[in-house]
Amino acid sequence: MNNTMDTLARSLLFSGLPAEQLGQIADIAVTRKFARNAVVFHEGDPGIGFYMVAAGKVKIYKMSPDGKEQILHIFGPGEPFGEVPVFHGNPFPANASTLTEAELLFFPRPAFVELITRTPSLALNMLAVLAQRLRRFATQIENLSLKEVPGRLASYLGYLAEEQGNPDRVVLDIPKGQLASLLGASSETLSRIFARMTDEGLIRVEGRTIHLLDQAALRER
Repeated sequence: MNNTMDTLARSLLFSGLPAEQLGQIADIAVTRKFARNAVVFHEGDPGIGFYMVAAGKVKIYKMSPDGKEQILHIFGPGEPFGEVPVFHGNPFPANASTLTEAELLFFPRPAFVELITRTPSLALNMLAVLAQRLRRFATQIENLSLKEVPGRLASYLGYLAEEQGNPDRVVLDIPKGQLASLLGASSETLSRIFARMTDEGLIRVEGRTIHLLDQAALRER
């Protein structure tokens, strides 16, 4: 229970709620453990509740008719996913699977809806999370539709720098193959762009650490 309470208290979704309300949320949470690359739910499965990452990483993705994967989001500890069906009860609109071994908290829809009706501040927190999610979707759509792959990579590196609070270097939190899917590119194309940016003096790559050598030029991309 203490680990669950800690996860809830650190999350944006439940931030600012008093301990009593966090306890009520923890009471309805079901802990589920998954191996690496395990399916959490498929697109079209009934939206019977939503999840929050307690440990590990989860990807949300769509599959094209020809089997190509497009990653939409990657979530880590404290981040909820699959929460939209809580409001309308429709099926999940995308797939979810684990990138690592993961521990997830599952919140059944009926019990959570009852909590929301009794806790207006929780509903406001959910609106804030969904607004943030919409902003990230809008940025991703802009990147995929209006920018070439080098621009998408530059934007993602800028996003990581802001998220990690370090303008000089970032640490990739996913393998480069997964990053290629997130950016809508092939692994080979992404490798060539990393090499080109390195040759141009924009970045220096050390494993998963990317040093941002020319931030102004990256922003122009």
